[in-house]
Amino acid sequence: MFLPLAGLLLALTAGVLGLFPPAGVRSRGVVLLALLAWPPGTGAGPAGEGARPEEARKEFQRICQQFRSGRNAFYGVAQVEELKTQLAQSSGAAKNEAGLKAQLAHEYLRLGRPEESVRLFREARQIAVSRNLSEQMRLQLTRDLALAHLRVGEQSNCVNTHTPASCLLPIGEAGVHRDKSGSLAAMRAFQEYLSERPEDTAARWLFNIAAMTAGRYPEGVPEAYRVDPKALTSSYDIKRFPDIASAAGLEIMDSSGAAMVDDFDGDGLLDVVTTTINPCGAMRFFRSDGRGGFEERTAKAGLDVQLGGLNAVHADYDNDGDFDILVLRGGWFGSDGRIRRSLLRNDGGVFTDVTHAASLAKPYPSQTADWADYDSDGDLDLYVGNEVDDSDIAYPSQLFRNNGNGTFTDVSEKAGVENFRMAKGVAWGDYDNDGDPDLYVSNIGINRLYRNNGDGTFTDVAPEAGVVEPVGRSFATWFFDYDNDGWEDIFVADYGAPVSDVVGVYFGKSAEGGHPRLYRNLGNGRFEDASREAGLTAPSLPMGANYGDLDNDGWLDFYLGTGLPGYEALTPNLMYRNDGGKRFQDVSFSGGFAHLQKGHGVAWADLDNDGDQDIFEQMGGAYPGDSYMSVLYENPGHGNSWVTLRLSGVKSNRNAIGARIEVAVATNDGPRTIHRTVGASGSFGGSSYQQEIGLGRAKRIEKIEVFWPSSKTKQVFRGVAPNASYEVREGVRALKRLSPSRIQLGRPKRSIDLVHD
Repeated sequence: MFLPLAGLLLALTAGVLGLFPPAGVRSRGVVLLALLAWPPGTGAGPAGEGARPEEARKEFQRICQQFRSGRNAFYGVAQVEELKTQLAQSSGAAKNEAGLKAQLAHEYLRLGRPEESVRLFREARQIAVSRNLSEQMRLQLTRDLALAHLRVGEQSNCVNTHTPASCLLPIGEAGVHRDKSGSLAAMRAFQEYLSERPEDTAARWLFNIAAMTAGRYPEGVPEAYRVDPKALTSSYDIKRFPDIASAAGLEIMDSSGAAMVDDFDGDGLLDVVTTTINPCGAMRFFRSDGRGGFEERTAKAGLDVQLGGLNAVHADYDNDGDFDILVLRGGWFGSDGRIRRSLLRNDGGVFTDVTHAASLAKPYPSQTADWADYDSDGDLDLYVGNEVDDSDIAYPSQLFRNNGNGTFTDVSEKAGVENFRMAKGVAWGDYDNDGDPDLYVSNIGINRLYRNNGDGTFTDVAPEAGVVEPVGRSFATWFFDYDNDGWEDIFVADYGAPVSDVVGVYFGKSAEGGHPRLYRNLGNGRFEDASREAGLTAPSLPMGANYGDLDNDGWLDFYLGTGLPGYEALTPNLMYRNDGGKRFQDVSFSGGFAHLQKGHGVAWADLDNDGDQDIFEQMGGAYPGDSYMSVLYENPGHGNSWVTLRLSGVKSNRNAIGARIEVAVATNDGPRTIHRTVGASGSFGGSSYQQEIGLGRAKRIEKIEVFWPSSKTKQVFRGVAPNASYEVREGVRALKRLSPSRIQLGRPKRSIDLVHD
């Protein structure tokens, strides 16, 4: 039995204590299939020309209206009117009236109306107290009231008067709320609740957060409930990465979605593109101005008509030299999520919707996909991981073979990769070093590792390879060589822990489950679980996630954007530093990464051309009332050497996805080899395809080797100077040195061409 999706809503009077609602609680939103299966040719120009923007706008605006007017568990408003009607017709039974008010309060909280939520929770609680209703109801309503007060404080301070210090843990003086009324009211309600339920770890955590935002931590929190300030420190100082999103023009207010960083307009500078789960919200395009800022060019790029899309992945599918984008829709929405995806062809920085012409428009709910050349014919193919409907029926995941003429063919069944599970993450990687990409699928259920047989078919070898876990609720996943031994390892996140276990770590508690899996490749077709050995034992609820090199030491680190849809899930985003391929150190607090708001799309990229990687993260949750500002963490630099490579395929795909890189360097401690594989990586979007490789304390580069996937050829370059950027073209013997201008990120003004409501 699969888990119901569209009922992923606040658990009403039971509180937000887990991820999924009780069995049977599902959205009864309108079935959109008839509206969304837009037939090829409707509103489209000549074959290959793509959909006309005005038709795409109408199509997605119609879907937006269906969500808003229906009972979708995330974006519907019909529930509110139904509950108001039921309250007006209430027979006066106290328990029924209190319950209805509490339900309506939760709906208002979801929709971003916390003040009304506070009023209704208070009224419901008064009824429970005055009429001697059950102790359990009274306590739950007290807890719900506390959370609503806390949300009032967040909205009036962290959102409405946002600063880079807002909601950044541990919250210091600069992050204390100006208007403390919401936080102080939350503290009073949490203390009343905890006096009778001191074992509630999640409530104790939120009490501490309320005290921090009110400037009353630690002394204002009774010792029995207090988080030790030492628990909010890092053992390793990675140096502070300041959030400069506002100064750079990238303070984007939005819901959860994807983040992509690359040169989308072909001017040699890295741009930023985001999407949003909000079916009424548009994609956003921010062009680097080359002077330290970003200017919004959404409408000029033709992306203002593309509404909704929890995820997106970019790549040059037509090998014409620019980055195209695939937008994925319907993830977590169940039957309501049967919305077509969008393949957006890039024509010099302007995007054309060619989904129908490319045969990719079948409306399955999905949030995950990845590009690779699985058949080594020189163009990029696509795997899309699909989900489950409200009847717990799993849709087949899809492998699309690129026909080389702008169209794709679904070869899933023939290839043996239909999965028929609720896919939450997919990643390509050559785990057996045989020259073709294999496929890992992270599921709600048992995970799969599809070995590429080299003949167009795949075999699921996950059980014998030892990579099926986490069996319950896996999520973000990728291949990377974290120990630099030349064999690609696997990271897969666990999304199944309750909030109490996640925050229990900060009270000194340990959790048995919920931690990510780090699978070390043994080089013999098998993996071993190295999670505990590597120090990855804490549950964390990652949604968006990605990896890169924080300090240019040549070892790959990773960042986890955390949270659940419920407002209770105020858990810090986490950054892990790779300590020499042996252990990962939590540097979330020392680096300034421990943001409490929901983290989603994460992209690592050298946005200022100074040789180290900066980190852009789209923040925001899944509910209309849980939007937040994006962050841009500027790398302060760590004094290590680096080299940046921009690979260009000729016989292989233009992006060189799947190409393997070895950089041999000489250090004072002896020779060392650093391994990288070209790909956008991560979960919910992707980093730049240019390879930004840290070299540690290298004295010199001995050689750079590049293995190309389609031609099966290897290029070797010697005498390469470090701390420089180069173009690597397949088949060309010499590197071309590039001279990108250094950029000072951040400037006071930005220009905007599109205003969003």
